[in-house]
Amino acid sequence: MSLQTAAENSFQQTIVKAVETHGIGLHTAVKSHVRLLPAPPDTGIVFRRTDLDGFEIEAHIRNVARVSYATSLMKQGVLLSTTEHILAAIYACGIDNIYIEIDALELPILDGSAQPYIEMLDGAGLRRQKRRRTYLKAVKSMEVSDGDRRIGIYPSSEFRVTCFVDYSHPKVGRQEVELAVNSATFRRELAVARTFGFLSDFDGLRAMGLIRGGTLENAIVLTADDVMNGPVRFPDEFVRHKALDLIGDLALIGKPLRAHVVAHKAGHSLHTQFVTRLLAESSLWVETHAPEAPQPAKSTLRPRFSHPAHATD
Repeated sequence: MSLQTAAENSFQQTIVKAVETHGIGLHTAVKSHVRLLPAPPDTGIVFRRTDLDGFEIEAHIRNVARVSYATSLMKQGVLLSTTEHILAAIYACGIDNIYIEIDALELPILDGSAQPYIEMLDGAGLRRQKRRRTYLKAVKSMEVSDGDRRIGIYPSSEFRVTCFVDYSHPKVGRQEVELAVNSATFRRELAVARTFGFLSDFDGLRAMGLIRGGTLENAIVLTADDVMNGPVRFPDEFVRHKALDLIGDLALIGKPLRAHVVAHKAGHSLHTQFVTRLLAESSLWVETHAPEAPQPAKSTLRPRFSHPAHATD
């Protein structure tokens, strides 16, 4: 990061003008319209249910409702589901303040990736605001685990994520992605990666009232040994989408992050447990107004979990 870039990143950002799109929800199949609007400094990311008199739900961990197959928010009984893709695009693009208007209870899945939301943000444009940005900078390490699923945070001068998956499927297997997250890298490496599912799970999920809006146009579908609707956009599109989901859930911190987050076989539930614990333990981080230029790495080894590794590591 150059000094000029660091100086530019010291200030909050919003969008220049309103943009909108529409589609159906992955789990509800409900049609919805989404409109993005500029917001004043220190607003944060705020959803507005226009079908409920503009009721506002802040994109913050305190409003997380349930996170089984998507990240849902709830405030005073008002629900909003599948927020992670739009949050990932907004967070990675460095947008601090924005209103997201929606007229239904689930964000549209669009093509299953964050790319349509990136294109919306490009159409809206970015505007720097006259208020300093506050970063959450990790100063100590912390790890959360659930069986062989783990997620940890480590001090870093930049926002970096490492994500691991391991599926016993010939088209997936073990995959890993690591990158410093910014607008350019997110666009290039993660934005087009789509959500995915296994055909063998579909009947069970639909019996649970889920994926009613899922189609071959908005998700990668895996049969027992192949991809039903290939080709994939990357050979490792699966782990890239998991990293995208992770970034969307980290947006619930409410501030841009300066840390390295490492996730091993994690998902929405563990992501949100992790964010809750991180914000509760204030000794793990400090708030700062100054972004840092990334420092040369002292070692080629990335942070690892402190407890013994499982066989799938």
